[in-house]
Amino acid sequence: MNLAGCFLQRAGGAEAQCEVCQHFLGRFYSHLKEKHSDFSVASIENELVKSCTEAKGKENRLCYYIGATSDAATKIISEVSRPMSAHIPVPKICEKLKKIDNQICELKFERTLDLTSVDLSKMRVAELKKILDSWGEVCRACIEKTDLVNLIKELAPKHTAPTSRTDL
Repeated sequence: MNLAGCFLQRAGGAEAQCEVCQHFLGRFYSHLKEKHSDFSVASIENELVKSCTEAKGKENRLCYYIGATSDAATKIISEVSRPMSAHIPVPKICEKLKKIDNQICELKFERTLDLTSVDLSKMRVAELKKILDSWGEVCRACIEKTDLVNLIKELAPKHTAPTSRTDL
């Protein structure tokens, strides 16, 4: 994913509350239901720790905050397992976690930037540099903003997912 969160607007213009928490725990709860788990506090905690070993990025940071990683400083994992064992909805669990640690709800997923629909020339220089930085590229000879725009257009095929084409 690109570091382009500030470039895209969310649906309805409203920020999603606790989006990483709700997405991760929602997926985790669905996994437990599919597995036909007994929903005991101990089994939920064990499964959560297992899920967190595979978590990457912002989801791993969430696991760290709730204490489901080996290097976590605090252990509030029971604040997830107890309500989940009673089938309390995930948004309510995340609201309760927010009261304990506000950082949990400050986690946001990074947004991908669709270069075909964005006018690069209307973006700020700092935003253009973030795009290049997220790709691991640097423009040493860029003096003008147009130099950055041209470089991004040139490097875009290399760093963005190729679109599937069907030749008919």
